[in-house]
Amino acid sequence: MDILRYTAFTTDPSGGNPAGVVLDAQGVDDAAMLAAAAEVGYSETAFVFPPGPDGRLPLRFFSPLAEVSFCGHATIATAVAYAERHGTGDLTFETMAGTVPVRTAREEEGGAVTATLVSVPPRQELLAPATLAALLDALRWTPEDLDPAFPPLAAYGGAWHPIIAAADRERLARLDYAMDDLGPLMAEHGWTTVDLVWRESPTVFHARNPFPPGGVYEDPATGAAAAAFGGYLRTLGLVEAPATVTVHQGFDMGRPSTLTVGIPEGPGGISVTGTAVALG
Repeated sequence: MDILRYTAFTTDPSGGNPAGVVLDAQGVDDAAMLAAAAEVGYSETAFVFPPGPDGRLPLRFFSPLAEVSFCGHATIATAVAYAERHGTGDLTFETMAGTVPVRTAREEEGGAVTATLVSVPPRQELLAPATLAALLDALRWTPEDLDPAFPPLAAYGGAWHPIIAAADRERLARLDYAMDDLGPLMAEHGWTTVDLVWRESPTVFHARNPFPPGGVYEDPATGAAAAAFGGYLRTLGLVEAPATVTVHQGFDMGRPSTLTVGIPEGPGGISVTGTAVALG
């Protein structure tokens, strides 16, 4: 199979979150996809299958260890790779999480292609006190490290992510969890990453995302978590919809990424916008 390599949520090859992209996965079985994702070694590799009669493109995601229901950065990378070969416009992907429409556009001739996905409708769940305590312990955080304005919740925008807000930037900068402790807890609860955030201003946030289920210590840009976070902000009234929120991620690990989160009124999906650039 022809495996492309892109990095999403940046125009700089040294930034963003790398993803493998297979634009034609016809005839490729699960074992081959998992093996390819492991060989590529990125947090996710996306596989596009031929469209159905309605024109929708089946899209699947594999980390080096397992299939993932939805991956935002690999969706952005796939959409940009597709647009560079077939032209910009609207795409509709069918994922394990549901239907994800994407619009691609090129702002100026010769400029970067931008992709905007719209997540499935987001939702949130409370974290039981014992679960929260176990999560903080695995992260090596204490309750005093939390921002009381942002209650810890599990949030969904195609995949589940606990939202844990730091009281200050310095706490976010210290990521020192043990994968062997956090990984089993995340597997037990079906969490894809943990979305650690800090609020710089009402509409600007910084994020870090541990990703032990994918065999990755930290994800430099997590579109699915950004969509889940947008739904969280709307549900809790922490922004006034409609709103646009900027999430900076990957800076602490030397792969700066910028995710633009569109939060509409009502219960519908959250948009996540970014660019992507080919590697090699």
